[in-house]
Amino acid sequence: MPKVTVLPEGRTIEFDIDKLPFQEHGKPASILDVCLNFGIQLEHACGGNCACTTCHVILKNGTDKNLSEEEDDEADRKDEAAGLTIHSRLGCQAVVQGDIVFEIPDWNRNYVSEGGASINLGAAIPAPKR
Repeated sequence: MPKVTVLPEGRTIEFDIDKLPFQEHGKPASILDVCLNFGIQLEHACGGNCACTTCHVILKNGTDKNLSEEEDDEADRKDEAAGLTIHSRLGCQAVVQGDIVFEIPDWNRNYVSEGGASINLGAAIPAPKR
């Protein structure tokens, strides 16, 4: 059973890939799918269709063999991500195949949040209620 550790939260999730219910955002068992299944907010403005970069994550461990291979669509789209590194992946496309550790960057280019606030918005302050 793979273990996925989400930074900066420091939360580790262990799960059975074959029993993970698909949340219909991104590829089944993708980083985004795992996050949604376990209540971790990872931005995904395009619904996990590889049409934006809001689910951009930075792999800290397990990049070689513990994720699916990056396809051309992801590589092309990923170039638009804020804070791109050589270990960047799109959470909707990177399918978990083993233990990984990844970080959700401090910011992205998203102007709309899909279902709530990101877990890593830095010093963002919510708008006052009217």
